[in-house]
Amino acid sequence: MAPICSQASMTVLDCMTWNLHRCRGRDGVIDPDRTTRRVVDLLLSDPVDVLVLTEADEEAPPYGGLLDVATIRRKTGLVTAHGAPELRWGSRSHGFLGTVVLHSERLTVEHGHLLDLPGHYPRGAVILRMATGTLAFHLVATHLSLFQPLRIAQMRAVAQYLARREPLPTLLIGDLNEWRPWGGIALSPRVAGRPFRGPPRASFPASLPLLPLDRVMAAPPFAVTEVHALATEAARDTSDHLPLRARVALR
Repeated sequence: MAPICSQASMTVLDCMTWNLHRCRGRDGVIDPDRTTRRVVDLLLSDPVDVLVLTEADEEAPPYGGLLDVATIRRKTGLVTAHGAPELRWGSRSHGFLGTVVLHSERLTVEHGHLLDLPGHYPRGAVILRMATGTLAFHLVATHLSLFQPLRIAQMRAVAQYLARREPLPTLLIGDLNEWRPWGGIALSPRVAGRPFRGPPRASFPASLPLLPLDRVMAAPPFAVTEVHALATEAARDTSDHLPLRARVALR
């Protein structure tokens, strides 16, 4: 798939999400350099406009960054959405509680907010107002809980935040930990506040994908038109999740 279409007003976004398992490969070795190389190789072969990485920072405070984001920028052209200090957990972090957003230079971050989500294990959402040309949209990048009642509470918190903002096309991307193909209660319009849709594709475990835990979803007027898991040996060696690639179109 090609990146953003060349129309004067952007109508297509190519997106990817990947849970990096904190750079622990199939061999059990934590190797940030290997993970950085695999991310770069993936982006060079299949460029995207929005990349949401989860479990990409350390697991405990100070949540230090693991990847070489400068190398990713130099080799792929993607820039971090966390340039402002207030969009990182701390000075040593690349993102917020493991969630890191990178984007093409055709997109700009007009506003960003880090939303702490309820639960006994630290979870959060990176909520960005992004724009290109005359099109503005919200991006919600997150890693939700394994426990359904907490996913419901977490998505409700996201919905309440968005309800107080300008209504815009919205993307929901990340490891949503929802195994039900239809999305479950947490991703229903009643909880999420809007009808997020996106075809599920099995991404976990990487060695034998059975569960669609990683998602790219969109609320109208956005629609996810294509989505597939990238089941390569390199991806399987890098993480316990497969990367998920999707195309989103503005109706």
